[in-house]
Amino acid sequence: MQRSKLPHFFLGLAAVIALAAIVILITRPGLPTKAPAAVAALPENPVTAPPIERPAIPQNPDTSAATVGSAADPALLVAQIAQALEAGDLAKLSHLIGKAALDSENSARLQALAASPLRLRQPDGIREVGEIELNARSRWALELDGQPPGRDRIFLDLRRQNGKWAVEKITLPPGPDEPIPKAIPADSLNVADAFLQAVLKQDFERARAFVDPATVSDAKIAGLCILFEEGEYRLRKSKPLRAMFQRDDTAGYLAYVETRDGKQSAQFAITLKQATAKWIVSEINLNQLLADYARRVAGGDLYYTPLVKNPGGGDTLALYFEFDEDEINPRTSRQLEIVTLILRSDPGKKITLSGHTDALGTVGYNNSLSSRRADVVRDYLIKAGVDARQIVTVAKGASQPRRPNVTETGVDDPEGRRANRRTEIYLDF
Repeated sequence: MQRSKLPHFFLGLAAVIALAAIVILITRPGLPTKAPAAVAALPENPVTAPPIERPAIPQNPDTSAATVGSAADPALLVAQIAQALEAGDLAKLSHLIGKAALDSENSARLQALAASPLRLRQPDGIREVGEIELNARSRWALELDGQPPGRDRIFLDLRRQNGKWAVEKITLPPGPDEPIPKAIPADSLNVADAFLQAVLKQDFERARAFVDPATVSDAKIAGLCILFEEGEYRLRKSKPLRAMFQRDDTAGYLAYVETRDGKQSAQFAITLKQATAKWIVSEINLNQLLADYARRVAGGDLYYTPLVKNPGGGDTLALYFEFDEDEINPRTSRQLEIVTLILRSDPGKKITLSGHTDALGTVGYNNSLSSRRADVVRDYLIKAGVDARQIVTVAKGASQPRRPNVTETGVDDPEGRRANRRTEIYLDF
């Protein structure tokens, strides 16, 4: 009778399973570790190795770049610095600014500044000043609320490297016992910004302090004030000043402005030079700004602008009148408000008002009308508080047209005559 082989099969299978178990035990340390299901049955106070310290994981991976002092978007980095400043979180503030910019002196000054609660102005507490270097370095300002003028701004210079922006330099306001300079820091970019901020506030005297009077006339400064006011311009929020060139003793910027609704924009050029260890505005090219103003405000007439060339040289302000009229209209009134502020700030300043007409009418009538146009401006200024001794008036009649009164074929030109009906204000400062 043949014996069954089944017992032998089971014995062999058992041997294979036993061998596999031995192999698993030997190779187990190389396997991924998992907590055993019976961990609850371990003693209450087991002897364990000390825990391994691991770095904290950022809570928000999307902005983790900014939490280490750099960000792809410079506005994000500046906003986080502003938030830490208002919260009085010096540790986070120091981390965001970085050791390279926040040395021991700046660190101590920042700590003293943040000893009392700081708040940013609302709105526009964070402002981009402009570019120090095209697409590579930019400056931002934190506008502090409730601080004295000149001590109400913190400037942050950012540098872009490998696609990320980081703080390169911080400039804190002067302390209570320190003098307030005209511009902090007093480099070309901040002087250009300080000049434009003064113009925006219609502060003629402060704006005048930043220019070279030999190359930038008072009329041009006043004209720029009027252009900003009448055109309702403001500095563009993004890159308001863009670097054109930067040399040891000269620098050039394009100033970008936009309408208050942000729908239209224009630009003009500012050149600065370094003289006697300080930067001053040496030239302002308003051609593109005047063209935009003419298109939006003056009905497209480039000649119908508040800033004109004086036949004797330099720039002159111009106020325009309707045909055969000698009355101050709302547009003229706004312009004269700015002139009034200039004259009232210094009783020693004098102006010359010259009245003009178009070519229609007799010589005698036009001389009389031009005289009345000069006189009505003088009377407005005197009523506004300007000393009569500061004002000289002359009547020019139709003798000095800005544009031809007729076309090349001798036909009457109403648009040309429109620019000739005016009173010019020559600032004899």
